[in-house]
Amino acid sequence: MHVLHTFANNGTVPYLTWFTDRAVLEGTPHYTFILLVPQRPPMIEEMRAKGFDVIWIRYDDRRRKRGLIRALPLLWWHMRRIRPDIVHCNLFDDSLPGLIAARLAGIRRRVLTRQDTGYHWMHARRWVALDRWNNRMATHIIAISEENRRFIIDQEGADERKVTMVHNGIPPERFTRQDHEVMQRLRERFGLSSENLVFGSVARYVQWKGHRHVLDAAARIVSDHPNARFLLCGSGALRPSMEDLARSLGIASKVHFIDRIEPGEMPSFYGILDAFLHAAVMEPFGLVYAEAMMNAVPVVSTRTGAAADAIIDGVNGILIKDPTGEALALGVERLLALDRHAIGRMGRDTALRKYAFDVMWKGTMHVYQAAMSGV
Repeated sequence: MHVLHTFANNGTVPYLTWFTDRAVLEGTPHYTFILLVPQRPPMIEEMRAKGFDVIWIRYDDRRRKRGLIRALPLLWWHMRRIRPDIVHCNLFDDSLPGLIAARLAGIRRRVLTRQDTGYHWMHARRWVALDRWNNRMATHIIAISEENRRFIIDQEGADERKVTMVHNGIPPERFTRQDHEVMQRLRERFGLSSENLVFGSVARYVQWKGHRHVLDAAARIVSDHPNARFLLCGSGALRPSMEDLARSLGIASKVHFIDRIEPGEMPSFYGILDAFLHAAVMEPFGLVYAEAMMNAVPVVSTRTGAAADAIIDGVNGILIKDPTGEALALGVERLLALDRHAIGRMGRDTALRKYAFDVMWKGTMHVYQAAMSGV
């Protein structure tokens, strides 16, 4: 089975590494990748070393319309030349030209994973019709959470028979390697002591991630727990305004805005947290929930994405009804009134069962097999 993946705007995609490692181990499928990115993608050498080809189409999403028009005939030409069994598209900027090119090239099996569901609906309504077009062009659609699945069917009108839910997954052995020396170094870096309650968040500084609600919650929590500290890891255009907000709320000394934690140190970062906070709206999945839960960190979150699918409120995490600072702070107080360590352990068991990479692999292969058999 030969699967051609398209991917836009990112030249390093960790889960493609995990998929190809597993494919090498199992002997199938054979992969080809077409990446639409502005600079030569670093994964070219990695994939070629495994026997998989990577094709680079120069594409800059700052000139989206022109770039998509230019990419379409190139995608068609490569697909006609390669003749894969399945074309699998992932993000809007590769899916729109990729699905059209695959159909024009006579590729009968076209899989679409909806990784960015809801973005256009909330922020760029003029593109919603093209999300619906992509759903029609695909023969099989992978939804990555129940919220994601219902949105595709209810709001975008996709044929329910096309849609299969396959949760995103991560390899537990890579994402739970906590190192006590690294944890101590991180505590020293952020000036933490055993007396501090430590709350963390990992997210890009974009509107729908809800950082303003996290900071509002922080101000409320600090009023009752002056030893609380908040570690916010991420980058993005809204970060300066969030730093201003922290100062205006009088909690700048309680909040660390962190540019980066090295990937190998992320499990240890989770290991120093007492709870993970997230206030996103319509998160298609959100791998950070799975990462935190696998590291036995209790999650306090809005009802969205992976959190909504995994958390039973008060049992293996805390779900809040509304994306507000007040609701998030109340969720934290509910957590602190319970045995948060037991909740963290329950969350870990749930995440290992639902969000391990092996589950994602089997679900994706099931979709491929259904496509190959004409189901």
